Formats: sequence, C-alpha cells, structure tokens
Amino acid sequence: MMNNVSVVTMFTLSGLSGTTNYRVVLFTLTLLCYFVIWLVNLTIIVTIILHKKLHEPMYIFLCNLCINGLYGTAGFYPKFLIDLLSTTHVISYAGCLLQGFVLHSSVAADFSFLVLMAYDRYVAICRPLVYHSVMTKEKVGVFVFFAWLIPICLVFMGTITTSRTSLCGSQIPRIYCVNWLIGKLACSASIANVVIPAFNYTFYFGHFIFVGWSYIHLIRTCKASKENWSTFMQTCVPHLFCLVVGVVSLLFDLLYMRFGSKGLPQSAQNFMAMQFIIVPPVINPLMYGFKLTQIRQIIKNALCGRGSVVGLKS
Repeated sequence: MMNNVSVVTMFTLSGLSGTTNYRVVLFTLTLLCYFVIWLVNLTIIVTIILHKKLHEPMYIFLCNLCINGLYGTAGFYPKFLIDLLSTTHVISYAGCLLQGFVLHSSVAADFSFLVLMAYDRYVAICRPLVYHSVMTKEKVGVFVFFAWLIPICLVFMGTITTSRTSLCGSQIPRIYCVNWLIGKLACSASIANVVIPAFNYTFYFGHFIFVGWSYIHLIRTCKASKENWSTFMQTCVPHLFCLVVGVVSLLFDLLYMRFGSKGLPQSAQNFMAMQFIIVPPVINPLMYGFKLTQIRQIIKNALCGRGSVVGLKS
C-alpha cells in the first residue's frame, strides 16, 4: 500500500457534487444564514462591550462565546460560498488543515466558555458570599485566556500530527475539511492519530461531567429558595439549553461521520454535516439575548432609539 504514496497538494471536496440544480438557492440561503449569524452575535458583542453595567463575568464569558461563534463560522462559510459559485470544489493541503484547525478549535472553545459560565453560575448561586473574591477581574481574565489557549494548543497538536501523515488519497467526502477525514486517507495507521483525539475527547468529556456536577448542586440550592430559583430560570436555563444544543449538534455530526450510512442522499449528508455550524452560532446569542433581562432591555432601547439604560434591573 505504501507504493501508492504521493505528495498531496490539493484535496477534492466531493460533498457538493449533487447540488448543481439548486446551487443558486443554496448560495442565497447560506449567505442569509451567515448574515444572521454575524448580526445576532455582533449585536450581543457590541452591547456587552459598550455598556459597563454588563462588564461582569457572566456577560464577559458570553461575549467571548459569541466571538468564538464568529471565529468558527469564518472557517466554513466564506469557502463554502465560493465553492457554491464554482464548478470545481478543491482546497489546498494547507487550507484544508487550517479549516480543520479553525472548526475543531472553535468547537473546543465553545465548551470551554460554556463550562466557565456554568462555574460562574455555581459560585454566584451556591457560594454567593465568596463570589466577588473568586470571580475577580484578574481571575476572569486568566479564565478567558486559558479558555482560548487550551483548545488552540490541543487542536494544534492534532493538526501537526495529521500534517505529518503520509496520504494515499486526496478526496474528502464532505463540504469542508476535518482532521479525522484527512486521517482516513493515511497510508498506514498512526498511534498519535489515535491517542491525541482520544485525549481531547476525554478532556472535554470531563468538561461535560463538571457541568453536570455543578447543575446538580445548582438545582439543589435553588429549590430551597424562590429568589434563587428565579435567578436559575433566568441565567441558567439559557446556558443549559445552549449546552444541550451544542452537545447534541456535535454528537450528531461525530456519530454520523463515523457510523453514518452512505446510502443517504447527498443533500441529507450535507445538512447533517452543517448543522453544528448553523445551529449553535444562531441559538446561543438569540437564547441569551431574549432570556437575559439586561441584554434584552438594552437592545430593545437601542432599537427604539432610547437613551441610557442606567438603573435597569437584572
């Protein structure tokens, strides 16, 4: 099999092979979706940055979650829109690795910020007396720094390992690149290509366990107090909803990528591949924008042309 080794400089993305008849419609819908993602995320980001009343840990983490949503989608939508207008769907080797890196690191950072938001709610509700000493500006800055750094480092190791693999093919049966599909083109199995992803999955599964543990304590604490339960419904429910949407979307994609049927129509396969790049970036800012009173009221006042929002209640 090693005789088939060749220097791969370009990959062919075969996921768009059956979209010729409705390419214009798909381009229009994709462009509209990308516009909506930018609009809702940028609205939350600008609102939090411009209003000092929102310079609190929960909102800072939410702001970074929205920034990450724009970062992740930038790794997919521009290239996908270009491919929809082109008759050839290819991507350079370096471009494929970069796209996989951006998508993987964005998903990992999503979970990092959702975990930080869960920790913030846990301290605020379960340990309110020490909240301001635990969630200081300096500590929040450190949390945000590592929430970006750790996913980037972990995914970078996987990308470097993938880039050192000898490939015996250049066709990726998708509309975008991911490291696992590049690894499937390897001429021989690599221990590193198994160990590093396994470590990453285990690491972020630990994140999920932590969130579950924190919510058990949150629910126990909030059930004993009507005020705490109101706070839980306002700030924790949107977080929990966004977490479930992210986990389900990601698991749906991962399980299909590994065990999905090739007998499905190409359009159905493309939808399954795209839903984790469409749903969380739209749902996250919308859910928080509608549910969190301060953000909702500030946006409403801005749209109505009103002035200051000083004195708004949480």
